[in-house]
Amino acid sequence: MSASDPGTSPRPGADPRPVIGLTTYLEQSQTGVWDVPAAFLPQAYFDSVIRAGGIAVLLPPQPVDAAIADRVLDGLDGLVITGGKDVDPARYGQAAHTKTDEPRRDRDAWEHELIHRAIDRELPLLGICRGAQMLNIAQGGTLHQHLPDVVGHGGYQAGGGVFNIVDVHVEPESRLHGLLDALDVPLPVPVYHHQSIDRIGAGLTVSARTHDGVVQAVELTDVPFGLAVQWHPEQHDDLRLFAGLVDAAARYRATHEHEHEHEHDHDHDQERDTL
Repeated sequence: MSASDPGTSPRPGADPRPVIGLTTYLEQSQTGVWDVPAAFLPQAYFDSVIRAGGIAVLLPPQPVDAAIADRVLDGLDGLVITGGKDVDPARYGQAAHTKTDEPRRDRDAWEHELIHRAIDRELPLLGICRGAQMLNIAQGGTLHQHLPDVVGHGGYQAGGGVFNIVDVHVEPESRLHGLLDALDVPLPVPVYHHQSIDRIGAGLTVSARTHDGVVQAVELTDVPFGLAVQWHPEQHDDLRLFAGLVDAAARYRATHEHEHEHEHDHDHDQERDTL
């Protein structure tokens, strides 16, 4: 089923494309005469969603509780947890490594709540780089804070904004394998990370690794679509992961619109019964 054919007749005038929320950075930013803290996201992320058939909505860090997260997610059909700075290691019970970024605790809290509320309602979810790490931490897992200490080289993060290409081996029975039609050959992907998943969080399975054992993708086992990759699919001309998310989001939207129609009809029946 394509994203443009969600399987139900949309309301007259309604756009059938699913709405995908993407979390954003909050960093000191310069533009013109301004040098201020700002929410932003590289265009490649939301361009990928749009090209895959979705409508992109940006979700900047903000104070959050379960009710706020639910209100935000009510307007979405899918969610992308994007890349960025390192997650605060206090969230998984560790002191900070000397190479770990200064924490962005507001973003950590925002994404943590969005992830949990999205899983509870089975909202389609895609994590990218930091997003994979955040999903793992939200599920009780841990990270390697500095990969060169583990693998003995810095090949996963070249520095200077340059993405290295590494080969990942995708598990043949995984959802990821089906989305990528990965066959049995290594898949070249762009990476830019100095941390990686260590202990796997609850409800997650590993679906890709590099030759040295570094986890490159995890999947939620008990939801229709919950996938996170350590690499950056927005950095190359391959929309398969975004298309998979958008298609899952279209199905999610169609299902929930159908449920709301039944609820609406039931309410009308009850009103008639009381007349």
